[in-house]
Amino acid sequence: MQWNSLQSHQMILDLAVKMFGFRWIFKLISFLLLLVIVIPLYAFGKTWWTGQSLAKEIALTAPDFQPGDYAREVIVVLGAAQFDGKPGPILKERLKTASLAFEKNLAPAIITVGDGAPGDRTTEAATGKRWLVNQGIPKSRIIAVDQGRDTYSSTLAYSATMKSRGLESVLIVTDPYHCLRATTMAKDQGIVASCLPTLAGRTDIAHSSLRYLMREAGAYLAYVTLGRRGIIIGEETIDKWISESLGQVRSAI
Repeated sequence: MQWNSLQSHQMILDLAVKMFGFRWIFKLISFLLLLVIVIPLYAFGKTWWTGQSLAKEIALTAPDFQPGDYAREVIVVLGAAQFDGKPGPILKERLKTASLAFEKNLAPAIITVGDGAPGDRTTEAATGKRWLVNQGIPKSRIIAVDQGRDTYSSTLAYSATMKSRGLESVLIVTDPYHCLRATTMAKDQGIVASCLPTLAGRTDIAHSSLRYLMREAGAYLAYVTLGRRGIIIGEETIDKWISESLGQVRSAI
């Protein structure tokens, strides 16, 4: 009788231990699922909110625009595709915005940054400088940094140039949804950075696609989680992941 009682107590104890273990496993799985869902949503929301806020806040063409609120030591135009010395649509919109910012006295100098693709006869930086000079901006006020094939390597290149010249603050000209990632990388290099989003074009707020927003949110998430630890995931890789994911969703629908 006593032996049976001991066995019953042991069975209850074993069952309690198993239930306790299952409960912790369930909590762990729930927590991991929460991370998988919440963190990407946070990156998506932050990327969207930053782009939307900047596009509404900084109205260069508004009559009551106050340059002093956004003035920095230098304007940086992040590179984009060029075609045999002619800016592609995205680069041209960035250059137009930078030119207007210069005219509004937001900075006394401009840095164009970006290398060329394999086989190119010129670079994104040289193309940008030539275009700005043709718009009447003095050549002496433009620095071409012919390095960088993505946002991270371009940031390293122009931040090194800034530091060598004793410059500490920058106004980055790029697409609205690119602003968060671009300024985050600059700040990680010890630069005081703010962003001026492009005013028009296929990557401005009015024309940016969901795919582009997802790409930028994914790239931002990859940088803050892995890039800061030295694990750099290329933008082309992220773009491929986004395309494949959207393709799978369309197939499922």
